[in-house]
Amino acid sequence: MLLRMSTLLLRTLREEPAEAEVPSHRLLLRAGYVRRAAPGGYTWLPLGKLVLDRITAVVREEMTAIGGQEVAFPALLPREPYETSNRWTEYGDDIFTLQDRRGADYLLAPTHEEMFTLLVQDMTSSYRDFPLVLFQVQTKFRDEARPRAGLLRGREFLMKDAYSFTLTDEGLVQAYAEMRAAYQRIFRRIGLSHTIVSAMSGAMGGSASEEFLAGADVGEDTFVGCTTCDYAANTEAVTTPVPAARPIPAGAPAVHDTPDTPTIASLVDLANARQLAGRTDWTAADTLKNVVVTVRHPGRDDELLMIGVPGDREVDLKRLDAALAPATAALFDDFDSRPDLIKGYIGPQGSKVRYLADPRVAPGTAWLTGANQPGRHAVDVVAGRDFTPDGTIEAAEVRAGDPCPACGSGELTIRRGIEIGHIFQLGRRYTDAFKVDVLGVDGKPVRPTMGSYGIGVSRAVAAIAEQHHDDRGLLWPDEVGPADVHIVAAGRDGQVEAALALAGTLVEAGLRVLVDDRPQLSAGVKFTDAELIGIARTVVVGRRLAEGMAEFRNRRTGERADVLITDIPRVITSALG
Repeated sequence: MLLRMSTLLLRTLREEPAEAEVPSHRLLLRAGYVRRAAPGGYTWLPLGKLVLDRITAVVREEMTAIGGQEVAFPALLPREPYETSNRWTEYGDDIFTLQDRRGADYLLAPTHEEMFTLLVQDMTSSYRDFPLVLFQVQTKFRDEARPRAGLLRGREFLMKDAYSFTLTDEGLVQAYAEMRAAYQRIFRRIGLSHTIVSAMSGAMGGSASEEFLAGADVGEDTFVGCTTCDYAANTEAVTTPVPAARPIPAGAPAVHDTPDTPTIASLVDLANARQLAGRTDWTAADTLKNVVVTVRHPGRDDELLMIGVPGDREVDLKRLDAALAPATAALFDDFDSRPDLIKGYIGPQGSKVRYLADPRVAPGTAWLTGANQPGRHAVDVVAGRDFTPDGTIEAAEVRAGDPCPACGSGELTIRRGIEIGHIFQLGRRYTDAFKVDVLGVDGKPVRPTMGSYGIGVSRAVAAIAEQHHDDRGLLWPDEVGPADVHIVAAGRDGQVEAALALAGTLVEAGLRVLVDDRPQLSAGVKFTDAELIGIARTVVVGRRLAEGMAEFRNRRTGERADVLITDIPRVITSALG
C-alpha cells in the first residue's frame, strides 16, 4: 500500500478544534482522521478508515480463531422482536425509533440479541448444531442525550457483537472463558492496556458480566481495585460488606429541636454543641441521610422512592440507575406536593414512601436522622425497631480507602477507564422469550443458553489515541497504525523523486507506506504533520541524499540515525519485528 500525501484527502489543523473536549477527539480531528458530520456522528477520512479497518481485522481474526462465524444483520429492525423481549420498552428514550410509510414501527438497532436468537431458532434443530458462536461487525445506534468526547460517546458507532449458544450451563461457562481470553489477545495486539472488572448487566440481562476498561483520565467509567488482592469492579458493581447485626435495644428515639440544620454538616455541629445523647463526638457517619428520588419505569407510572445512606456519603446516581435498571432515577424536588416529606428533616420511621437502605443500615444500628417534623431530628432511631427498610440497595458513593468486599483486608483504590468491551453470561432470557428449543441427545427438547460479547471497535480507535499520544501528536501501535513507515521528502532537488522511489521499494517488500511528497510545503511543516499523524517510524530523505543516505527516526524511542537508503528496507523490517 502506497499513500501519497500530495493526493491524499487530508487536512491537518494547527489550531485546537473548539468542540474537542478530550485528547483523542482533539488529535483525531487535528491529524485528519475523522471529521464531524453531526452531533455524535463522524465521517471516517482515509487515514482514520485505515486504522478502523486494522482494528476490525484483528477482531475478525481472533473471533474466527475460536470458531466464530460471521454474519451481518440489518441495522433497521422491526419492533416485534424487541416487544417480545420487552426491550422496546426497557430501552426507553435510548433508541432511535421510526415508522415506515405504512405506519409500522422500526428501530435502529442498539444491539442484536433478539435477531441472533431468531436466526438460531430458524437455522438449528438438534444438539448436533451446537455449540455455536456467531458474530458481526455492525453499525449500532443509541440516542445519547449528550453526545460528547468525539468517538467515545456518539450516537452512531461500529461494534463487534458475538453470541455463543450452548446446551448446558457448563458449556456457557466454557464459551465465556474462551471469549474472555480472545478479548485479552485482541486488546494486547492493538496496544490497549486494560483492566477486567466485574460489572452490572443492565438492560442486557443475564448473570455474570465483566467489562474491559482501558485506563484513561478522561474515561467515563470509574472502577476500583484492591491494594491486597486481585479484586476489580466497576463502581456500579461494588458490593458493601454488611456489618454484623446488633442486638436491638428497647426504648424509643429521642426527638430534639434542631432548627436551621437542613444539611448534614449543620446537624453534626449542632449535635456536638448541644451534646445530644450525652455525646460530643458526633460525625456525619452517625447520621442517616434520606434522599427522595422519582423512579421512571419504562412503560409504567413513575414512583417515589426513598434511599437511605450514611450521612458521610452521597447517593451515586449512576450506581442507583444500575441497581434499578431498566428504570432510571432523578432527584425529587416537588416537596410542595408532598407535605409529609419535610425537606432536610426526613426520617424513615413511619414513611409512606418505599424505602431502600444502604447495606450499612443493618438491624440494630442506631442513627441520628430526621424526625419528619420541621426543624426536628431524632436520636437513636434503630433499624429493625423504629423502621424496617423494604430492601437494601447499592447506591452510596464508593470511596478510596473503603474495605475490599472480596478479601476484607485490603483497601479500594479508584481509577477511571474507557469501556472497550463487555461480556455477559445471558443465560436463557432470550431463548425463553422466543421459546427456542432443539432436540437433545435423549430426544427431549433442550433450550439453549446464551452468552453475549461486545467490543466497541470505533471507540477502540479513540481509546488507543488516549493511551498513545504525546504533546506532539498521536503515536500508533504498530498493529493499528495507518502505515508502517512515513517517508518525508524534506525539500526539492530530486528529494521527492528519491522518496517516491524508496516508497516503491518498501511497498515491494510488503510494507505499508505513507510518503509526504508535497513540493509546496517546508520541511518544518512536514515534520510537524508527521508527528501529528503519529506513525512510529519516519524516514527523512533530505540533506544527505547525494551521499546515498536518509535519516531514520523512531518516534517511540527517540532514536535517530543516518542510514544508507539501500539499507532502509532492512532497518524498517527489523524495527517492525
